[in-house]
Amino acid sequence: MAAAYRRIGVMGAGAWGTALANAAARAGRQGGHQENHEVVLWGRDAAAMVEMAQLRENRPDLPGIALDPAVTPTADLAAVASTDALLLVVPAQACRAALARLAPLARDGLPVISCAKGIERGTRAFMSEVIGEAMPGARPAVLSGPSFATDVAAGLPTAVTLAAHDAQLAADLAAALGSSTLRLYHSTDVRGAEIGGATKNVLAIAAGIVSGRRLGASAAAALVARGFAELMRFGRAYGAKAETITGLSGLGDLILTTSGPQSRNFAFGQALGAGTATGDKLAEGAFTASVLVEMARAEGVDVPVSAAVDGVLQGRLSIDGAIEALMARPQRAEG
Repeated sequence: MAAAYRRIGVMGAGAWGTALANAAARAGRQGGHQENHEVVLWGRDAAAMVEMAQLRENRPDLPGIALDPAVTPTADLAAVASTDALLLVVPAQACRAALARLAPLARDGLPVISCAKGIERGTRAFMSEVIGEAMPGARPAVLSGPSFATDVAAGLPTAVTLAAHDAQLAADLAAALGSSTLRLYHSTDVRGAEIGGATKNVLAIAAGIVSGRRLGASAAAALVARGFAELMRFGRAYGAKAETITGLSGLGDLILTTSGPQSRNFAFGQALGAGTATGDKLAEGAFTASVLVEMARAEGVDVPVSAAVDGVLQGRLSIDGAIEALMARPQRAEG
């Protein structure tokens, strides 16, 4: 069935969207697929898409990495809506608006794979829920895991999770998009994959703050370990499977995104810690922190690191005050 997904759409032509377009194109030529993929890469800036088509490179976001010959950049929304499967690669808070534009043009049954890692503010909706509400005829899925755009675009070995409620759909999409450089593990734990992706961004900001404040490697390791404990508690409260949280889309992505400034969320936190932050609209964790803390409180889940990040972002806490508060928490058993 995987061969049925011959025309792949990618909605969102930033670094991650371009990387996934290249990956989808490579997948069509590998892994025993009977037909090459045609990949339609949509961006809203028509002039930028014309330039990308001419240069065969996303120069602003992925300079030096050639666009695969099978990728067609376009600003025509109808072209991306008419594909066999769609990768939705726009920021989490913009997904609903993007889907509202796409819905009238898309066929019923279109697989829509969310590649954003966040929770919608105001509604507390995960991205699969946003897809279901904005495009009731779509078949939602989620792609999540440890993956930097530059690595995926260049064809460096990467492994991620593709989750859908329908096990066959998840397996078919994983087979269609997987290649010798991008390994996809399929799952039915949609919520777990979404929780891992959203929560790790908030924790990456905290890790960046530790780095920017030069608090040392011991503090960085403690932050990641205690942050993972938060991720596990939050995941369990919202129905995630333990194996998902300890897998690629949970622990794996947490390790990657807390490892250094190649992660936008880490870089944003690092600037906060160093006192040089100017704001980064692409740091998804900055938008997710407050809603994650709200949802944790609603279920009685203790998330002190995420709450500290939210306090700093909302101006309720200074960074030094947040660090002091975390270190002064009552002694307790580990867990």
